[in-house]
Amino acid sequence: MSLADQVLNGDIRAAARMMRDIDDGRPHAVEELKRLYPHTGKAYIIGITGPPGAGKSTLVDQLTASFRKKGKRVGVVAIDPTSPFTGGAILGDRIRMNRHASDEGVFIRSLATRGALGGLSRSTSDVGLVMDAMGMEVIIIETVGVGQDEVDIVKTAHTTCVVMVPGLGDDIQAIKAGILEIGDVFVVNKSDRDGADRTARELTTMLEMRNAPEGSWHPQVIKTEAQRGAGMDELTGEILAHRDFLFSSGLIAGFVRERNQRHFLDILRDGLYRHALEFMARDGLLEKVVDGMGDTTLDPYSAAESVIASMQGGLSGR
Repeated sequence: MSLADQVLNGDIRAAARMMRDIDDGRPHAVEELKRLYPHTGKAYIIGITGPPGAGKSTLVDQLTASFRKKGKRVGVVAIDPTSPFTGGAILGDRIRMNRHASDEGVFIRSLATRGALGGLSRSTSDVGLVMDAMGMEVIIIETVGVGQDEVDIVKTAHTTCVVMVPGLGDDIQAIKAGILEIGDVFVVNKSDRDGADRTARELTTMLEMRNAPEGSWHPQVIKTEAQRGAGMDELTGEILAHRDFLFSSGLIAGFVRERNQRHFLDILRDGLYRHALEFMARDGLLEKVVDGMGDTTLDPYSAAESVIASMQGGLSGR
């Protein structure tokens, strides 16, 4: 049987191997994904984002336990940053979620960003598709935790939870730059710390000041202590309330369409980029362009236009 068939038959080892091949960019993984795709589209995806030290991994661990109590099968995709120097990543989130290791209803996969920006790995969506095809009803994606620029999760997850923590300095400064726009649920974690009530109040005030369209979802602020499991019932309830809102309002159809479009365009962009590199490697064109830029006899704009035109000519001549 193919890897895809093994995954559909519930083979956990095959699923792990397929995710590894996807993350490594092996060509045969694409063929396996083609077979799996008709069996996807059933899982509900939850995104967990926020700054480093906010307790996201512990929160994901508690959310996983909460959904398991409801009888849901849970997949977890934990993204860790890649070192710009060694190219390595610690991938340590599995350690924090070790209590679920023997639970057949939980599948945890750590991914390295491999230089991708926006808080996600390039293979996140495809790994999520494998979990979906495996029968995971809830997929939780924990972003890398770089702070204000990881907004890609809102284009991937049905419900995005923004996790904040008191004591980061200027609380208003900490929640600027689009964070208010991406959150469906806001979490003030480590709420036993001084300043938690103030952080929650300021978040609530800023959310109330937004000019949200009539009939749109109004995010709530939930206080939690993930280390003790406090507030997790309220958080799980709010996530499920947002899910119900998406389906009852009909907004889920637009969201899925936009996500599918983005996924397709990401695949198309990566494919065209690889094709361009292969095209330029045939006669050392990349080196010639770089040399020309070095002595300013060639500008990069004209060079790019020339390569694109040459590629189009090659495609039309087939």
